[in-house]
Amino acid sequence: MRRLLVHEARVHAVPGRELRDLGDSILLHDPNDPEPFWNRLEAVAWPSAADAFDRRLAEIGVLFATLGRQPHIWASPSHDAPPDLAARLVANGFEDVGPGLLMVSQDDSAARETLERPLAPATTMERLAAIRGRAAVDIAEAVVSVLLDAFGVDEARTPGIRGETIASLGDRRFTHYLVRKHGEPVAVARRATFDGVSYLSSIGTVERARGRGLGGLVTAAALVDGIAAGSEWVHLGVFSENVSAFRLYERLGFVPSGEPGPDMVLIG
Repeated sequence: MRRLLVHEARVHAVPGRELRDLGDSILLHDPNDPEPFWNRLEAVAWPSAADAFDRRLAEIGVLFATLGRQPHIWASPSHDAPPDLAARLVANGFEDVGPGLLMVSQDDSAARETLERPLAPATTMERLAAIRGRAAVDIAEAVVSVLLDAFGVDEARTPGIRGETIASLGDRRFTHYLVRKHGEPVAVARRATFDGVSYLSSIGTVERARGRGLGGLVTAAALVDGIAAGSEWVHLGVFSENVSAFRLYERLGFVPSGEPGPDMVLIG
């Protein structure tokens, strides 16, 4: 589990974010963006004794204060220490802003079946990697347009998403999957493969093209390519309340790595 969490954090550290291994946890920090998603602690292994736990939590509070960020901890109930980490955080003023699941796969058979189906008329899928310069900027515009529509992202975050997309397009460890319908971008996904593991993210379909299997198409392609690249595990994250996405990933062969993990943020 720690291996997968470190891998995901390293993916999210691109571009320009800091990743620190604190020994008993992992810290992802964005020096430019205060958004809690980019400023979080995970893979926690803290002492169970009350005094030692409280002392470590206070030290982490000071660390976040020094960084000028809101204390934020991704909890993994099946893997964290102490096992009642989430309950202890609640007792110290943290709130769960939305549980998430880490899903993993080592089997691409269902994904291969998905890719064997013919594409709908006027539909194309591109695999995009190691692209820089003007071409990367143009492709990023297409990818970002899908992400903004699919996730309802605030316009203020567009420059950051565009910059991250351009950076990952130029990084050979990343592959972007872009589906177009009649030439218009309608679905995307991103795969990061290194250290024997692949992480899938930014999987989305524009509202007008949903229900046509395009999210399954890009996810299946990324899973098959990740396995083909030698990944021992392919993993992704999904919010627990996103039942349709969970069922899609399950049909493609992904399974939960444990119980849903509360997303704990210190409120106030």
